[in-house]
Amino acid sequence: MDPNRIIQALKGTIDPNLRIAAENELNQSYKIINFAPTLLQIIMSEQVEFPVRQAAAIYLKNMVSQYWQDREPCLGEVVFPFNIHENDRQQIRDHILEGIIHSPESIRAQLTMCLRSIIKHDFPGRWTAIVDKLSMYLQSQNGGSWYGSLLALYQLVKTYEYRKAEEREPLLAAMQIFLPRIQQLLNQLLADAAIFSVLIQKQILKIFYALVQYSLPLQLINNTLMTQWMEILRAIIDRDVPAETLEVDEDDRPELAWWKCKKWALHIITRLFERYGSPGNVTKEYYEFADFFLKTYAMGIQQVLLKVMDQHRQKQYVTPRVLQQCLNYLNQGLSHSLTWKQMKPHMQTICQEVIFPLMCYKDEDEKLWLEDPYEYIRMKFNLYDDQALPATAAQGVLYKAARKRKEVLPQMMAFCHQILMDPSPDPRNKDGALHCIGALADLLLKKRMYREQMELMLQNYVFPLLNSPMGYLRARSCWVLHCFSPLRFHDELVLTNAVELVRQDLIDDKEMPVKVEAAMALQTLISNQEQAKLYIRPHIRPVMQELLHVVKETENDDLTNVIQKMICEYNQEVANIAVDMTQNLSEIFIRVLQSEEYEENEDKTVMALGILSTIDTILTVMEDHKEITQQLEGICLQVIGLVLQKPIIGMAEFYEEILSLAFGLTCQTISPQMWQLLGVLYEVFQHDCYDYFTDMMPLLHNYVTVDTDMLLANPKHLEIIYNMCKKVLTIDAGEDAESHAAKLLEVVILQCRGRGIDQCIPLFVEVVLERLMRGVKSSELRTMCLQVAIAALYYNPDLLIHTLENMHFQHSPQPIIALFINQWMNDTEFFLGLHDRKMCIIGLSVLMELPIRPAVLEGVSAQIVPSILLLFLALKHLNTPRLVNKPNLVANAGALDEDQNEEIPSDEDEVTENRNAMQQQPTMSTSSAAEEEDNDDEDDWDNDCFEGTPLEEYSTPLDYDNGEDEYQFFASALLRVQNTDAAWYQCLIASLSDDQKKQLQEIYSISQQKGSTAPKGQW
Repeated sequence: MDPNRIIQALKGTIDPNLRIAAENELNQSYKIINFAPTLLQIIMSEQVEFPVRQAAAIYLKNMVSQYWQDREPCLGEVVFPFNIHENDRQQIRDHILEGIIHSPESIRAQLTMCLRSIIKHDFPGRWTAIVDKLSMYLQSQNGGSWYGSLLALYQLVKTYEYRKAEEREPLLAAMQIFLPRIQQLLNQLLADAAIFSVLIQKQILKIFYALVQYSLPLQLINNTLMTQWMEILRAIIDRDVPAETLEVDEDDRPELAWWKCKKWALHIITRLFERYGSPGNVTKEYYEFADFFLKTYAMGIQQVLLKVMDQHRQKQYVTPRVLQQCLNYLNQGLSHSLTWKQMKPHMQTICQEVIFPLMCYKDEDEKLWLEDPYEYIRMKFNLYDDQALPATAAQGVLYKAARKRKEVLPQMMAFCHQILMDPSPDPRNKDGALHCIGALADLLLKKRMYREQMELMLQNYVFPLLNSPMGYLRARSCWVLHCFSPLRFHDELVLTNAVELVRQDLIDDKEMPVKVEAAMALQTLISNQEQAKLYIRPHIRPVMQELLHVVKETENDDLTNVIQKMICEYNQEVANIAVDMTQNLSEIFIRVLQSEEYEENEDKTVMALGILSTIDTILTVMEDHKEITQQLEGICLQVIGLVLQKPIIGMAEFYEEILSLAFGLTCQTISPQMWQLLGVLYEVFQHDCYDYFTDMMPLLHNYVTVDTDMLLANPKHLEIIYNMCKKVLTIDAGEDAESHAAKLLEVVILQCRGRGIDQCIPLFVEVVLERLMRGVKSSELRTMCLQVAIAALYYNPDLLIHTLENMHFQHSPQPIIALFINQWMNDTEFFLGLHDRKMCIIGLSVLMELPIRPAVLEGVSAQIVPSILLLFLALKHLNTPRLVNKPNLVANAGALDEDQNEEIPSDEDEVTENRNAMQQQPTMSTSSAAEEEDNDDEDDWDNDCFEGTPLEEYSTPLDYDNGEDEYQFFASALLRVQNTDAAWYQCLIASLSDDQKKQLQEIYSISQQKGSTAPKGQW
């Protein structure tokens, strides 16, 4: 392969004027043998211009991700899809490590992604040599090869990071070689603070984290080895960061390698403590390690973290992530007496001088509020924002400490009360005090001593701040009312005052962050306080209008949830403004979708989904207001049309919500416009196919059942339904989608029984039986395919028998009718739920009454009635109300709930009580234990055999109150057989036991009790 030709083509892809021709050249060349290795040569050549090398790296990455894996032809295709040739793969495997080691950073990033794909498909099977090669480079005395080798090793470990323990054997075998070397390397470099050394240290820590974070391989890392690693981690956390880092802008410091090293070291120790080192909270294989970790490492590590916290307290710089991880570790330590005793003398200082300042309004908050209040709102509601992380972690430590350790809550409440009582405090301290109190609201409302003071606290310290000149204090006050919204108010005036003040902040405040918090508070007050709901009722129109305005401005997803809940609370009042609200929401949705940053911003997608869900809520609430629903339809169709017809990447994310809207618009009647939507839907289906068929199913069911006259009036409608079902059933759509398609065909047959769709029956039956012939894994799909043919038997027995007799499939020597009936008889036990069993009983009743019986029936005659009796027995259990009384379990659950709120004495672990409970359980009496086992068995029986199937929600005329009664249908059929064909009747019942005969008589009695029209007789 001529490298120069490829270089010229790659160069052309960078030039807009030559791009199309260059891409065509590459597309014609990439399948040629030696193309991919030549790309790697170009990438590694320092003689080639850097942009060309970069373009080559991207092209190679895309090739490897698409064409490295061996692929088989798709179903029905003969030609094998293109794969990179094995000779080319071997050349790439031979040289890619050198490419990673010697290339610049941006190219190296592409090559490591290539390597990840190669390892995924080739290690260990085709490429054990990577271990030897990596080992050679890591053992080398030339430090220049270390960093690239470690990046490669990281890809190997990441590939196995989330695999099950038994699937990690190839990695663990490799790590027997690598782990001692990277530990030795880390020790060797620990004292070297140069940037190159620290980058290598950071990469080693990332490798170790990926190795242990999901599953700790104790066979690889024994206690001695872990002790050595813990000493290294402790040293990294404890060491000073070079003084010159303080010259870097504070916003950029978290990206410095020295701080990233500390961050990864903390990631590791916090993960080890949380997942493996916390006795009582670990799985069995880690019991011994957890005890060892707690006694050997936990306190020594915590001592270093307390030092880091103290540095932060003394205003020395600590990055937000490091601070967050320190707090997370302390949070875990609160559960254990050993770590708590060490922490306890410092706890008041930590709460008041570390946690409290983190929970106060800060300079960076002020800057963001003034410069970009919408970004401030986004940051405050995004718990994973880097800046918000320490405050979130601090709040978690405060809450757990107050809940578990009795000294903490009184001290913190006294501290906060002192700040609130101060006549001239720093306003930011007031914000912090209220933040702390609000964070503890859940605990305070459970303790009478505090609960009884909360109403007065709100009146004296929170209400005045709702009119504060400082926006952040108004926002904080609204947030506190949100936190205490479940409080039982003794004075109704205090409650109405709170609601009015929050309403004013929502309607009249000029600061958007205040409006957002006011909206949240108002909704929770209304949901928790009936009086608040009554108070707001006269104001609901302006309140909802303002909520829509705030949503439009902020695009905050939490507020769409607020609107949904308000709609449900005030469904009658919303009727008057439903059309305006929906119009507003649709405009916001369209604006969000058409914004320039939509495709790059995940928050925009979440927001758009929230809006669609809110419109859906309005539709649901308004379903009894026909005239309003008609007006909403036009607005909703604009939104639906935009999603289904707009060529934007990611539109499919909205299909589920859009289809739910369309479903809501077709539940009562189906307008001409909604019938037109069926054609649009079919176009979408043909492009995106079966991926969304299950989401379409409720809407398609409406098209069949709500307006059957129109379905049949235009042949195109039924043709679309059939074509969609056929496509799902004839390609590899997955058995869930296929079950839905078969169900829809069954619904059509039952819905149109007596409506003249005889020409469709052969088509429907052929497509499901052809699918059945290809082999089916799940009993659900098998029974659903059979059910379509059974429904056709019920629709017109002669038509089905004629259809089956004239049907032929390749590779099937047996007549189709024999295959169908034998499969049906083998599978009667797999018909579950009410509808499916009923359909099976009715089908078997028709089958046994056929005037001209297929030959196959003689061979299964003895199975028909026993199968029906079993189905009736299952139906009897299904229809019997089951009251399971388990007072002991309920009582235990209640006690456990209380225990969760109890404080722990200082010399006890949080888990001690859980362990005691677990140890006491085996002492239950044998009879009690046996009873428990029996109950478990009953539950399994209930769940497996008696629950309705998911597809039963798609109702048919059989399922209506005036539908066919299976008892009467069967009784009548059997009596007719008895009266008209005694020999066949004897064949049917000859094998019945006495119990089965008794059950048969019971079924006859039930059919009479149901007002049976069956002829008088006895079996």
